[in-house]
Amino acid sequence: MPRLQADAPAARWVPVTGSLGFGGRRHRKAAIRMLLTQANRAVGAAERPGSGLFAWVASQAAPLLMRRAAGRVLVWVWRDAPDMLVVMAQLQEATPQLRAARAMMPMEYDDTESFRNPHLGVGEKLAMPLPSDPRTPPFATYTWDTGAHFVTVTAVCAERERFGTVIGAVDDLARTLRVVDELRVGESATVLRLDPA
Repeated sequence: MPRLQADAPAARWVPVTGSLGFGGRRHRKAAIRMLLTQANRAVGAAERPGSGLFAWVASQAAPLLMRRAAGRVLVWVWRDAPDMLVVMAQLQEATPQLRAARAMMPMEYDDTESFRNPHLGVGEKLAMPLPSDPRTPPFATYTWDTGAHFVTVTAVCAERERFGTVIGAVDDLARTLRVVDELRVGESATVLRLDPA
């Protein structure tokens, strides 16, 4: 089964995927709390009492859920400010339903630029440093269509003022992303692999 791999420098990123127990707990909790706060703002709701407890519970469950995803989901937080930047990479099967959903996205999502990854080829990048709705946090998405799968990276930043200072690091991380197939010797005789370029 294909899965994702990336090279995230430990001095800059803390992986949420695969970090169980106390390892990375503070970073997971801060990242989940930030995402919950942004979701509440998007729907016009104030942070609810007890959301800190929910963030803690979610931070404990998140690694187990991601482990069940078997490498199809990778998540990192910014080491210096885990409540400021969260990045998630995802591998999804390119079903007709998913292709239709992508085709029906709002027009503002058409304002993309080409983005090259040495492993995945040329994809698309959409950076939204100042979304039209002030309740929406700045974000960036990167997408590659491999034919059988979509590879997407989504970065959400809690602070509009700092988005421009971290997007370069997100670009660097997105360029290291690759899809890895676990093929046994003897099973790949009929598989022709081409450079994504």
